[in-house]
Amino acid sequence: MSTTLLVPVLDEAKALPALVARFAELEPRPAEILLVDGGSADGTVQIAKDAGWRILSAERGRARQINAGVEAATSENVCVVHADTLPPRDMIEVIENTLADRRIALASFTPVIRGPEKTRWGTTVHNWAKTWYAPLLTRPHRFFQGVRLLFGDHAMFFRRADFLTIGGCTPGDAVMEEADLCVKFARLGKVRMVPRKVYTSDRRIAEWGALKANWIYFKVGMLWAFGLRSRMAKHYPDVR
Repeated sequence: MSTTLLVPVLDEAKALPALVARFAELEPRPAEILLVDGGSADGTVQIAKDAGWRILSAERGRARQINAGVEAATSENVCVVHADTLPPRDMIEVIENTLADRRIALASFTPVIRGPEKTRWGTTVHNWAKTWYAPLLTRPHRFFQGVRLLFGDHAMFFRRADFLTIGGCTPGDAVMEEADLCVKFARLGKVRMVPRKVYTSDRRIAEWGALKANWIYFKVGMLWAFGLRSRMAKHYPDVR
């Protein structure tokens, strides 16, 4: 097997150097690292070029950027990694061992949310728990069909051919683009969170505060559940 690490970005010059350093430590190495830029106005693209990553430009919007990246990927497997998320050094081995089980259609790592000063254990536990309670509350029939909701900061991974088969992300989604993917992938096989940690930035919690952040996460999830997709982005402010 081979694996492409796909990093969809917009103005991530502040976060990207740490990910560049982590990717340089990966063993074994990925087949390629593909940065999909949505029109950054800072030094994001230059940082990736200097690191030797492959660069692709796409229409702004994480769903569209992921779709373009998977289409352009040259590997059998694809892992979508946010710029502010740090994976384990053996992530490629974890991905390929997991997807060697053909019963698994979509998988992710287990996210831990932390900042420079502390780990946000409360939000980390909530983030973990909503993998199960979110589909149970909002799509109970899908839950019993095997749907589990994984999110972008989980570093989701899948087979490229399966992604193309299900039609990829819903193009207009600015947030929660991964939710529909989970529903679609569950038709092909199991959706699983593997017990290996990735560390994702607490920058939203630092900006909003823990209570507000968890309220925003919950509210956006409910908007998705009730089909009010056009309102989601308005309730999910950008933080860089």
